[in-house]
Amino acid sequence: MALDGITLHHLVHELAPKLEGARIDKITQPEKEEIHLQLRSQGQSYRLLLNISATGARLHLSQKNKKNPPSPPMFCMILRKHIEGGKILALEQLGLERIVLLTVQNYNEYGDLATFYLYLEIMGKHSNLILVDPQSGAILDGLKRYSHALSRHREVLPGRLYIAPPSQGKADPLGTEEDWRNILFQDGLGEKVIDLLVRYYAGISPELAREILTRTGLEQTISLDQCGDIDLSRIFQAYTLLANPAHTPPLEPTLYYQRGVNPTRPNSLPTAFTILPFQQYQGLPTQCFTSLAEAVESFYQSKASNNSLEAKRGSLRKILQEQLQHLNKKKGIYEDTLATAAKGLRYQRWGELLTANLYRLELGMREIVAEDYNEESLPQVTIPLDPQLTGIENSQRYYRLYNKAKATIQKTTPLKDAVEEEITYLHSVLLSLEQASAPSELDEVHKELIDENYLSGKHHGKSLAGEEKNNPGKNKKNGKNSKHSKGQSSKNAKGNKQDPKAESPQPKIYLSSQNRPILVGKNNRQNDWLTLKKGRPQDLWLHTKNIPGSHVLIPLEEGEEFPDDATLEEAAALAIHFSQAKGSTLVPVDYTHVKNIKKPNAAKPGMVIYDKNWTLYLTPQEEIVERLLASEGEEMP
Repeated sequence: MALDGITLHHLVHELAPKLEGARIDKITQPEKEEIHLQLRSQGQSYRLLLNISATGARLHLSQKNKKNPPSPPMFCMILRKHIEGGKILALEQLGLERIVLLTVQNYNEYGDLATFYLYLEIMGKHSNLILVDPQSGAILDGLKRYSHALSRHREVLPGRLYIAPPSQGKADPLGTEEDWRNILFQDGLGEKVIDLLVRYYAGISPELAREILTRTGLEQTISLDQCGDIDLSRIFQAYTLLANPAHTPPLEPTLYYQRGVNPTRPNSLPTAFTILPFQQYQGLPTQCFTSLAEAVESFYQSKASNNSLEAKRGSLRKILQEQLQHLNKKKGIYEDTLATAAKGLRYQRWGELLTANLYRLELGMREIVAEDYNEESLPQVTIPLDPQLTGIENSQRYYRLYNKAKATIQKTTPLKDAVEEEITYLHSVLLSLEQASAPSELDEVHKELIDENYLSGKHHGKSLAGEEKNNPGKNKKNGKNSKHSKGQSSKNAKGNKQDPKAESPQPKIYLSSQNRPILVGKNNRQNDWLTLKKGRPQDLWLHTKNIPGSHVLIPLEEGEEFPDDATLEEAAALAIHFSQAKGSTLVPVDYTHVKNIKKPNAAKPGMVIYDKNWTLYLTPQEEIVERLLASEGEEMP
């Protein structure tokens, strides 16, 4: 969600006492659409972040020091020239519009004390940060420059007169219900109340309008003509509480998360932030703050981290998808070749039938109809002949065609099997990539792709990211069940050993309802380490049967063959949740002891085989999975 006018009012009201009178020590522009003002006030240091991105335009105090480009961009240099070293005289919002004005006093190039206006306009994709000379009203520069070619209302160019964004004509907070109703009823009675609240009253976003109706107990789709006097009074009371800053109770800034998400877990992504607890989000995991600025910072930094994660995920996804497209094309060629060659296997029988009927063949014949003595019904078979060849030559020709088809099948089948195995492996990597929730997990996938020669090693230093799930397949050589899980194999494709100083993987730990630990690998490196290093011979190992997914381990005590039924089913539920079978019913999950697991020589990362196992068919219950996920990271008993 974006900052609405009401939330912005409370944010500015909270920041103004801290920032007014502060000195601007330094100005940086770490990102294309973001400016940082490093401030000093009464012995305290602050970093004010001003962002104008389309989905994250805002201002708040920030504790994060971002890396700056080698040379400052033009707008950053303009700001340094005019307001660096100056003092913030005022921080204010223009009405309940999403426009914030910083008034800065500083010495100009002539040594005279001058005043400058810095406007932060939060308007979605049209957001901007504009420095203005208030004496002349001229624009000194804007973070985004555009002419009348892009906007008929105004130009944002140095030297042009600053024109405020067009007013939306909305009513400021109203103190009397009669005035409020007069505005509400100026349109047709068939309009939805939510739409009218957003359209006519300043500072109200769709989310805030939904909360107003939620607190009245009315339907979100209710229209004006369906509301009685009591309903309208209740709506006005909720409006006054939430949308009139003069009557807002003490703030309780709150972040909300999706169901099943643990807010204390690193990289948890909030879905909304509010100035007060919102009833429309009742039941969702929450995180409370004493400061609205802290809540806004936490929300947008989590969002920015997630955007960075998604960008890195997207770059790796593109590499994998391009490779899979190439492999699927090769697989199609091999399948067509094998299908054509399979038709050539009949030539052996034709050659045999011609040999048995040589006495009937004469030079110049174009075909012969012979009985197929290989079948009991003795069907008639029509065999084409080359009229320029003798009978024995036609027979030998068909033998040659048969041998060619047989050789094609023998050579092509291993190639097709290898391509299918590689496709299965890459699908397992792609699964782990989609399930990655932390940059470190994307880094592990990135390193794996380098080790397996899908990426050049020169990119190894870049911090990509990805968490993965493994994938089961079939070992064609020995016929044993095999499983793929992402991770680092003991040797890479070239046989080089892993760095012994490398940090040990950190599989996820969950607690069963019986307070027993369940370990889950999230990528091939974690899966291999969990199964081959961490797991003891007596521990129980689980994996979805022939479906890409994670390795799951239940530690067992010496002499204990199986855990309790509840723990076993919950571990199987986690194995299904972290697999391609997520959301399916009656999913088969194999389980066996670690002593039965082996890793073939030169196997892909995450591939293991086993020849003794049991299979459990399970449909995971959503509430059980949510409880298990919420236990992530808890200490093992």
